[in-house]
Amino acid sequence: MSAATTSTIPAITEFPIFKCLKEDELRRLEDMAEYKVKSKFSYIYLPDESSMHVFFLAKGTVKIGTHSEDGKEVIKSLIHPTAMFGELGVIGENRRQDFAQALREEVHIYALKVEDLKRLMRTNFQLCDKIMALLGNRLMNAESKLESLIFKDARTRIIEFIKESVSKSGRRIGYEMLLKHSLTHQDIANITCTSRQTVTLVLNELKKSDLIYFNRGKILIRDMAKLA
Repeated sequence: MSAATTSTIPAITEFPIFKCLKEDELRRLEDMAEYKVKSKFSYIYLPDESSMHVFFLAKGTVKIGTHSEDGKEVIKSLIHPTAMFGELGVIGENRRQDFAQALREEVHIYALKVEDLKRLMRTNFQLCDKIMALLGNRLMNAESKLESLIFKDARTRIIEFIKESVSKSGRRIGYEMLLKHSLTHQDIANITCTSRQTVTLVLNELKKSDLIYFNRGKILIRDMAKLA
């Protein structure tokens, strides 16, 4: 990578999950990782492809999803910079069950062979613990989403998604919180298992109540405590 690129794109050795590695392990990691740039809306992987690589996101946003039998898209999760994704190969997945796709901007990723990652895990138990904890968190998040689908209505799911996204990626501006994102109303519907019309209706209702303001790519939360 050029100097201009490295000033904005973190090296894989700078990712939080690898802070526990020793100097020689970091050098091995650099040699093993392959740096890639994918254009907006392009797929990093598709269902039924080999799960031989795990990925680390350096820049951009990636959605992980699947399609129902009638072709409806369901977004399982959103991946933000310095996060790992496509990790199920670590615990035995041979073929992808879902897809990973860039959103409305190009994404910069590092690809690492599952076998190379496992080799590092066998020699560094802290890394092993971190990855197992990450897999556990993903499982708990999946269970939480399932409970939300069963017990909460569409409006509540949409509002909770906004609040969760702001808590993770928002920026405080005075008493307000600003979330910059790459999602369409259809994307939010696919994440919350609602419809695009319902998302638009709820967002307009919240805007009319002066709880939020939104336009393309931005949501401003007036008061997090009142957004319910």
